[in-house]
Amino acid sequence: MKRIFLFLLTNLAVIAVLSIVAQVTGLNAWLAVHGQSLGGLLVFAAFMGFGGSFISLAMSKWMAKRSMGVQVIDRSSADPTAQWLLSVVAQHARNVGVDTPEVGIFDSPAPNAFATGASRNKALVAVSTGLLRTMQRPQIEAVLGHEMTHVANGDMVTLTLVQGVVNTFVIFLSRVIAGVLDRSADGRGGAYFISVIVLQLVFGVLANIIVMWFSRRREFRADSGGAKLAGTNNMIAALEDLKRGSEPLPSQQFAAFGIADRPVAGGIRRLFMSHPPLDERIAALRALGAH
Repeated sequence: MKRIFLFLLTNLAVIAVLSIVAQVTGLNAWLAVHGQSLGGLLVFAAFMGFGGSFISLAMSKWMAKRSMGVQVIDRSSADPTAQWLLSVVAQHARNVGVDTPEVGIFDSPAPNAFATGASRNKALVAVSTGLLRTMQRPQIEAVLGHEMTHVANGDMVTLTLVQGVVNTFVIFLSRVIAGVLDRSADGRGGAYFISVIVLQLVFGVLANIIVMWFSRRREFRADSGGAKLAGTNNMIAALEDLKRGSEPLPSQQFAAFGIADRPVAGGIRRLFMSHPPLDERIAALRALGAH
């Protein structure tokens, strides 16, 4: 969940900055004065939308290191645990056909892991100190296999493209509707700009449902990949460990390996989950193992 959260947070920040720049430079006013040509507006929206998502992607590894305090393992490290992590990730990388990513550890009591990076061959895989303390090595290998499957599938790049598309429609529709609501505005006043910002927030929430749906589907694929790399039983055991370990944890900003610290009720809340409930993921793996 951390990689999704960091990506979305950076993306929103970049879009906000680009929107302010468009207002300050008069680009919003130009679009309003010239009747908001739908073709021109769509090009503008695509530039802003994809620009925000690709900048977010380019910054993803740096943001993860800075915000999570990830300490990248030096290849010459004398720590046997660090060397073991490097060897496991390197083996998984060979098996999935990508370059070995950077491997790091971050300090957190929650069992957690994530992968991020601008491309399949320039990735970062990081695990928490809590994961290393609470899981046995076969289960950790499965978690690393899950993350390496994300890397091999290019999930961050695909997420960027999905985010770029939804960004484009959010920006496009917010300006079209703001123009309809405020026909008397020349685009230079504050009313039009405020309407655009409010509509972007509303449509952004709705668009986030699409992004989260996509993310949940990719998690099932990553679980399947982790099972292939480290064994279905180990992948199931890792998820069951996470499920047991989540219950006594206090409420946290991030959920461990994509899980919450209380049962998922479904409904509206489920629409905004980046990961499926652990019970569903375990059931899917058991069905996979039955074949």
